[in-house]
Amino acid sequence: MLSSRLRTLQPVAAAALALVATAATAQDVQTVKIAHAGPVSGGIAHIGKDTENGVRLALDDLNAQNLVIGGKKIKFEIVAEDDAGDPRQATAVAQKLCDQKVAGVVGHLQSGTSIPASAVYAKCDVPHITAAATNPDLTKPGHKTTYRLIANDNALGAALALFSADHLKIKTVAVIDDRTAYGQGVASVFKATAQQKGIKVVAEEFTHDKATDFMAILTSIRNKKPDAIFYGGLDAQAGPMLRQMEQLGLGNVKFFGGDALCTEKLPELSGKTPALKNVTCATGGASIAKMQGGAAWKQRYDAKFPGQFQIYSPYAYDAAMVLVDAMKRANSVDPKVYIPFIGKTDYRGVTAHIAFTPKGELTTPAVTLYTFQDGSRVALN
Repeated sequence: MLSSRLRTLQPVAAAALALVATAATAQDVQTVKIAHAGPVSGGIAHIGKDTENGVRLALDDLNAQNLVIGGKKIKFEIVAEDDAGDPRQATAVAQKLCDQKVAGVVGHLQSGTSIPASAVYAKCDVPHITAAATNPDLTKPGHKTTYRLIANDNALGAALALFSADHLKIKTVAVIDDRTAYGQGVASVFKATAQQKGIKVVAEEFTHDKATDFMAILTSIRNKKPDAIFYGGLDAQAGPMLRQMEQLGLGNVKFFGGDALCTEKLPELSGKTPALKNVTCATGGASIAKMQGGAAWKQRYDAKFPGQFQIYSPYAYDAAMVLVDAMKRANSVDPKVYIPFIGKTDYRGVTAHIAFTPKGELTTPAVTLYTFQDGSRVALN
């Protein structure tokens, strides 16, 4: 009788133990929030969405690994915030992410938003890695929380100036910038390097990052008859600027710009104007074709986010991976514990072999020059 009763109780006990084990397992799963901050509204929302997509793809890949950090199973979750490309909104977003106690941030997109936001992250000990902001001033304060995963304006502006002088034999240039930290920074470096190479700057003009009408500026420049125009600004302005250059008879003038206008969307924004063929632009990093595993990565990106690829998503993907790589090496998801490990990164990512200087810059940043042929962006190097 007792034996029979024990046999009856055994399945009940097993079920109870299973429930306890399941509950313990559920309690051992820790949700870790990785944020993306950038413009997903406004004129360059397509670029901000691209970087957000890069982070989403990275977190999907990381969750598939079933990582255990600090003795707990980790589930990564994205916190996506829109800074609208506005410096004041960017600092508000940064404070919000600090208050939410996110473990790390991929962002911001622009220098004008990244620079003020970086001071907020430094105060609350949240690391952020920008996949796109290129103004050298970003890392000058030496915040231990600030890192850049792309070449800065010193490399981009100089590369374009050297190419214009040595390969295109440009003698005169007009310089326009959009008055943002990014636009002024890259234009300043281009101008200085161009002048060192003997190129004469015949005109300097400025606009703003919401402008659409450049006829007055371009008419003034036309009278100076430059061989080329350099524009420090975004694709949202470069597109209509190219159309208006064609309308004013400037369609054969060479046009230079940095990474923020060097996007897959520029042909569309320019209405595929014939002036597009004269564009030479620079990005901080290797082309997808030259990235180790880049082609396979882009196939996965396109399958998940069809038609949305622009330029920075591979860097945003790697930025998220670098944050988590530091967590794994520190065996902690606590920013105060793992931040020192970011500076010791030695990570082979999609975009490059990633390591940082003490200031948070890449140790070996690459620059790729592009032009546009038949409405598509084509690498020159």
